[in-house]
Amino acid sequence: MKTVEIIGYKRANLGKKEAKRLRAEAMVPAVIYGGEKQVHFYAPMILFRPLVYTAEAHFVNLNIEGEEYKAILQDISFHPVNELILHADFLELHKGKAIKMNIPVHLTGTAPGVTKGGTLIHKRRSLTLKALPKDMPEFVEVDISHLDFGKAVKVETVKLDNIEVLDTPAASIAVVEIPRALRGKTAADAGDAEGEDAEAEATE
Repeated sequence: MKTVEIIGYKRANLGKKEAKRLRAEAMVPAVIYGGEKQVHFYAPMILFRPLVYTAEAHFVNLNIEGEEYKAILQDISFHPVNELILHADFLELHKGKAIKMNIPVHLTGTAPGVTKGGTLIHKRRSLTLKALPKDMPEFVEVDISHLDFGKAVKVETVKLDNIEVLDTPAASIAVVEIPRALRGKTAADAGDAEGEDAEAEATE
């Protein structure tokens, strides 16, 4: 997994007024925990771009006034209107200790149902995985080349070495919806098939 570098500075004042001032200066108030003590710091918002606005997961190398920490972004909050980053939480990584991360899902292949006019609905854009940092992937590939009308690929089909998938096994990752114009025809075809089966049974 790739690593994003973020340079930060320790916060002396943790009040709301100070946090507001930092945001006005394009800085992100943040905290790293999971080690011996929590470290409150701030960092330039521009450094968060390759970490937040991406389709892959990343590790983070935090350099806070010369002290380095290997971490992951655990939580981040945005302003509801302008989407500026309000706060970020980082979890320090430790060798040999498993972590949980939300890893993006990349769909691969072309679904036959889509080729026939169906609509692909990507229901789960990330999966929650538990693994050692060395085994954690940047993304999870899910093949949809077998999906026809009304078919879905489930979480339970995702098998990854040395990784535990924590999402509900029966949950759908992607499904091909039947277009409205074809729903009636599909039902009619099914009815005709049932009728032919019944007629065949009657003549036997």
